[in-house]
Amino acid sequence: MLAVPSFIQKVLGDIRRQRLIQPGDRVGVAVSGGADSVALLRLLLALRNELGIVLSVVHLNHQLRGKEADGDEEFVKKLAQEHTLELFTESAAVKTCAQEKHLSLEAAGRKLRYDFFERLLNKNAVNRIATAHTLDDQAETVLLRMMRGAGTRGLAGIYPERSVGENGATIVRLLLGISRKELEAFLNEIQQSWRDDSSNKDEQHSRNRVRKNLLPWLEENLNPSVRSTLADTAEIARAEEEYWAQQIGALSLKRANSNAINATELLALPLALQRRLIRAVAEAQSMRLDFHHVEKVLELVRDPAARGPIPLPGGTVSKSAGKIVIDIDVKNDIRNDPENGVQISDSASFEYALSIPGRVAITEIQAEFHASLIPAASVESYNAQDFENLIDAQLLAQKLQVRNWREGDRFWPAHTKAPRKIKELLQQKRVTGPQRKVWPVIVSGSEIVWMRGFPPPAHLRSKIGTSSAVKIEEISLTGRS
Repeated sequence: MLAVPSFIQKVLGDIRRQRLIQPGDRVGVAVSGGADSVALLRLLLALRNELGIVLSVVHLNHQLRGKEADGDEEFVKKLAQEHTLELFTESAAVKTCAQEKHLSLEAAGRKLRYDFFERLLNKNAVNRIATAHTLDDQAETVLLRMMRGAGTRGLAGIYPERSVGENGATIVRLLLGISRKELEAFLNEIQQSWRDDSSNKDEQHSRNRVRKNLLPWLEENLNPSVRSTLADTAEIARAEEEYWAQQIGALSLKRANSNAINATELLALPLALQRRLIRAVAEAQSMRLDFHHVEKVLELVRDPAARGPIPLPGGTVSKSAGKIVIDIDVKNDIRNDPENGVQISDSASFEYALSIPGRVAITEIQAEFHASLIPAASVESYNAQDFENLIDAQLLAQKLQVRNWREGDRFWPAHTKAPRKIKELLQQKRVTGPQRKVWPVIVSGSEIVWMRGFPPPAHLRSKIGTSSAVKIEEISLTGRS
């Protein structure tokens, strides 16, 4: 039988080692009713005096499973009452959100759940929310990212702590070192019931296929401890990411120009640091580069005769005349560079049709746009960063419109909370002069689905294995030989 005191001490040790909770914290425990979250609540009840914390219960009814979901909510309410804990609960129409935002049910549920958490944290109802992500969740996440293609940033998996807002509030994952089997054994030992979620058996979701089929196969045929091994990989990757972030930060402080890198100094660095510095400079300009884009930049640096420019997502990269400097900055885009003989008129305006698949040249900005159709079977071969730029073909019209933005237009870049006025996004990017007026966007129906310099909306992102995808690329006409 499970030795309950030693098991609880293991959880306590993990919390203290990572400093995830401090005395005096008001911790809202996210409880769905499932085994993992119920075990988290019971563990924190056993530890609250030791930790010096105040507990409450947080529950979101996703309204997806009718009476079953209502039963989960009732179960959580009774659990909170039984232990005299304050309860924060809401209901959310996940299916409606998924339809309106063109998200999977899983993604819509996660979005609404975290929106709920952030509201509680921002209004200071609690200053920590604890979620029940386990060692198994970590292993599944690392494996999924590995299959899509990921560097150490992706392999870092689920982080133990996530900051929310500016008041020091965080979402904490306290069970990343604990397996589901351990948690269920703990609940059986203390005779605590839980609710099973029938949607966890739906193998339409890639995570469920990994959970039910792939991981058990790997355990049986390759490594009995594969879950722990993958979780260890994530912990190693997180530590390395922290180290590299410090190294890049130190290098960035030494550079006078935030969007330029001295090529000679760059080439003197180890290759891993070269790649990370290029990506960091690009990200400072709101540009997300994948591995292949970074390699293009390095090819330009290594070739003494090359000047560029070459296109990148959201801008270009070139070496300026007489200097060995890489300039990654959409403000200095080649399409408005007098040195290259291209000038944009203040009165320029355009609108062109773009078929899928297809391409169209826009002479007003000396650019060509390609819309490539990626078969469903090939989508999962893209690495994690490339994958973020793929749009679900089913969510797009057969013909798109490429045009310059207009007053009142809004766009919803991935990794942002809500759509924003394009005017504000261009101000954020410090885009000025004639190119501001003709900044290109791509429209499907009435929705802007692509904008130069920003990732596509998350709700349009392609889903692995379910449909074909569209990849949109902008190519500079002036950069051709």
